[in-house]
Amino acid sequence: MATDTLKSKPGAQGATGGLRRLLLDNGALTALIVLVIAMSALSGDFLTADNLLNVGVQAAVTAILAFGVTFVIVSAGIDLSVGSVAALSATVLAWSATEAGIPVVLAVLLSVATGIACGLVNGFLISYGKLPPFIATLAMLSVGRGLSLVISQGSPIAFPDSVSHLGDTLGGWLPVPVLVMIVMGLITAFVLGRTYIGRSMYAIGGNEEAARLSGLRVKRQKLAIYAFSGLFAAAAGIVLASRLSSAQPQAAQGYELDAIAAVVIGGASLAGGTGKASGTLIGALILAVLRNGLNLLSVSAFWQQVVIGVVIALAVLLDTLRRKAGATTPAAGAGGGGKGKQALTYLIAAVVAVAVVGATSLLHNDSSAGKTHKVGLSLSTLNNPFFVQIRDGAEEEAKKAGVDLTVTDAQNDASQQANQLQNFVSGGLSSIIVNPVDSDAAGPAVRGANKDDIPVIAVDRGVNEAKTSALVASDNVEGGELGARALAEKLGGKGTIVILQGQAGTSASRERGAGFAAGLKEYPGIEVVAKQPADFDRTKGLDVMTNLLQAHPDIDGVFAENDEMALGAIKALGSKAGKSVQVVGFDGTPDGLKAVREGTLFASVAQQPKELGRIAVQNALRAADGEKVDTMVKVPVKVVTKENVAGFEG
Repeated sequence: MATDTLKSKPGAQGATGGLRRLLLDNGALTALIVLVIAMSALSGDFLTADNLLNVGVQAAVTAILAFGVTFVIVSAGIDLSVGSVAALSATVLAWSATEAGIPVVLAVLLSVATGIACGLVNGFLISYGKLPPFIATLAMLSVGRGLSLVISQGSPIAFPDSVSHLGDTLGGWLPVPVLVMIVMGLITAFVLGRTYIGRSMYAIGGNEEAARLSGLRVKRQKLAIYAFSGLFAAAAGIVLASRLSSAQPQAAQGYELDAIAAVVIGGASLAGGTGKASGTLIGALILAVLRNGLNLLSVSAFWQQVVIGVVIALAVLLDTLRRKAGATTPAAGAGGGGKGKQALTYLIAAVVAVAVVGATSLLHNDSSAGKTHKVGLSLSTLNNPFFVQIRDGAEEEAKKAGVDLTVTDAQNDASQQANQLQNFVSGGLSSIIVNPVDSDAAGPAVRGANKDDIPVIAVDRGVNEAKTSALVASDNVEGGELGARALAEKLGGKGTIVILQGQAGTSASRERGAGFAAGLKEYPGIEVVAKQPADFDRTKGLDVMTNLLQAHPDIDGVFAENDEMALGAIKALGSKAGKSVQVVGFDGTPDGLKAVREGTLFASVAQQPKELGRIAVQNALRAADGEKVDTMVKVPVKVVTKENVAGFEG
């Protein structure tokens, strides 16, 4: 009876099994469709031509990096260096074309050669040096980033105009980065599916020993595979720097993880042997849609990281289920029938997505009516109490005014901030407040807001080559000078000091350092015996200060370019802090002011960050209403010591 029952419904079972197999075989595509439909239903600003192009632009750099990483993962390797190689290649191009005066064409070739050389070094260390891919590429991650900082001296370098056009649009609407992404994707698909080396990648990833015994020169193939990864990283770095109109030495930090995530989400296995270009592209688009949609929905920057992490985990779980169910990733160079079915799948998916998205978009036809002002605030980082206080002040003022305020965290990544600003423009906000990671890199995105007549308020740092309605800031250079005078006078005009610098390449570190150096010129008896970056981080401030004390145990003072590093230095100094060694910080954060009250921190150059946030929102609302605002709004800096800390409010 049971057998008869099973045999009586073959059509139903076949249909169900076919649908199940279709979904499992195309899990990433299914996830992308679901995401697009969900974001379209939840946000009326998502499904616009401009915003969809933004998604493409924002996916481009990750996708190009991921295409290169696909070669490596298919062959059962890993490449953690692609982000650093991208930054190094862009820096080489910018430095060669500007500082060295090399013709732009040769500079581009030198940049590409740099990427390939880094890949070849990785391949050599892995193939002939027998280093695990994780270790070899981790070393290159550090070397590449270090060389980028050495060449640029920690400062962004303007990109040649002729190359910067890669960040523009064709015909005023089609972004060039999207075209580059498509071309690189087609190259990836061709290499994987139609070339000897592509088939070798699958063979090596499936069983390296069997590949070697079958006659493949595995070591040489790995050299080529990692060279491909370096080549694609160089292309991604050039596109990224073109978008920002400058080569940032700290650009693309963490992008290697996004690239690996895109490949895995797209259906490739870290065990090797499977993976395809179309899956990688879908994985990159999923990450871009997530970030774009969560920005538009005003989801907390912290929760965005949680959501993306969950999506990556779910993608890997789906891959596990797919394998257990016997689903297979189409092999490279599969027969015409397989290709036809795959094309039909994508066509059906596109039709379904368009139909459902079109229906959900009707929900938002009248959604703009009766809205209050919507303001976006893009902060350079929320991993620093100073910027957290700017956010708190802005949120307090927005709540008081009944304004919908969306806050994003750029995590000190100029490219990520550019994406967030583009999302704000697509979201139809009344006005935008930006605290630039870098003044030059923020320019192109702010010009996009200018084009759409959205007023922009800069806070703490200005924006170059773009129009802002107002700059609400204290003077970092003046603050550095005040810090120098305070420390020098406390030391009686003589002694030895060390300087803890902020994150290399950031305008805040450059300006505060320049101001301190200028102020110190008045005190020739003060000698700076060491300068070291601690990246605005308390833990790094502790470690760097501990190391410096080994070489300079008898110093008299410390200047830290923010309070977090100053607090780390105090911990390293122990009982010396505030007694034999005087420490001056910057920002006037709550923890910094507490240390001033306790006497371990001699002084902090306080900027009143909450006031910066409040005033920025006030000016953003005035600009949105068409009222006149002052182009420069100065919030005074103040040296806070134990004598005046009681009356100071940050």
